[in-house]
Amino acid sequence: MASSLHILLSKIIKIGTLTVRGSGGEQHYGGGGGRKVTIRFTDEAAERAMVGDPQLQLGELYMDGRLVVEEGDIYEFLALIKDNTLSEGLTFGIIMRSVGRMIASQFRNRVPINHNRKNVAHHYDLDEKLFSLFLDEDWQYSCAYFNPPGISLDEAQIAKKRHIVAKLLAEPGQRALEIGSGWGGMAMYLSESSGVDVTGITLSTEQLKISRERAMKRGLAHSVRFELQDYYYMPTADKFDRIVSVGMFEHVGRLNYRKFFNKVNDVLADDGVMVLHSIGQPYPAIYNNPWIEKYIFPGGYIPAISEVLPAIEKAGLLVSDIEILPMHYAHTLRHWRERFMANKEKAIALYDERFVRMWEFYLAGSEMAFTHEAFHIFQMQIVKKRTAVPDNRDYIYEKEAELRAFEQQRIPLDKIAV
Repeated sequence: MASSLHILLSKIIKIGTLTVRGSGGEQHYGGGGGRKVTIRFTDEAAERAMVGDPQLQLGELYMDGRLVVEEGDIYEFLALIKDNTLSEGLTFGIIMRSVGRMIASQFRNRVPINHNRKNVAHHYDLDEKLFSLFLDEDWQYSCAYFNPPGISLDEAQIAKKRHIVAKLLAEPGQRALEIGSGWGGMAMYLSESSGVDVTGITLSTEQLKISRERAMKRGLAHSVRFELQDYYYMPTADKFDRIVSVGMFEHVGRLNYRKFFNKVNDVLADDGVMVLHSIGQPYPAIYNNPWIEKYIFPGGYIPAISEVLPAIEKAGLLVSDIEILPMHYAHTLRHWRERFMANKEKAIALYDERFVRMWEFYLAGSEMAFTHEAFHIFQMQIVKKRTAVPDNRDYIYEKEAELRAFEQQRIPLDKIAV
């Protein structure tokens, strides 16, 4: 094994047991008492690459099959690393790469070039069959709401829609805008449950096609429409009583928060209500994870609440409610990863083994962020007037009870005859 890797792992792994098999035979690290993981490097160059730039190379080596997890899985390996402190293991090369990424990130944040359409297509315009391998029956590609605990993924995704729609206080005859409408599940649920006319906007051509087909199948073409539209170019003359955005804000970019909420202020009716559902992190990041930036979500950024609130205030909007969901996405991602790996051979048939390892690493790394790095979901209810919503939260649970009754008589999409 490369001596530099041996030194690095000796400094890092104190809790649990890590067995590493490589060019120099087998080495053991850690004092036990925690996770037990065995990995293997297929060549000495992979060992050196791991030391030089672990933030990028760990994922790339796993994708390329040059780092193999032989006991446990990739999530257990990532979690074992996070169970231990990393600060003492930093090398000069790692530090310098971090500084370079920080500088590059600051530069990119100051170049006002809009790559939204390209960035969205990179992730969301993949083969629709891929997402069917691990998502729930309504194709909700955002955090589910496991309330009560222990419910299935499908039940938790319905609970998520129910919880958000209850906060919207939607009423029949109102107009609603969904910013980032995905495959249409939220828009259709909102329209059917509350009698609301919904416009959903997306930058994904694949999601647009599927969401229109699904709305047509449900007989909602008259009340739910989807458009290929950037939120920034929404006409200011359009006014909506309700606005909802779920899992889209992570793609806005922190320098665009003022633009985003200024546009919300432009198109939200004076007595309107918005619910914003987003991943959050505990404090602002200096730069994005380089592997995620390169392979999964180019141009994305997970906000800290401290970065979001000033933009809301400067846009002249009010926050009427904030709810933090700390572990629900960890549970969601675990379900997704288990479902995806159960359909591994189908995923390989769609793409190849390298892609499957990339997707597994993405799901495992994302789960680890919620279990070990205090990532969370925040839901913000935003208004122009304080009187637009009640001064207590009882209405949320009362509305959820009504929505449960609606769900009992709603026909599942796959049961509707074409």
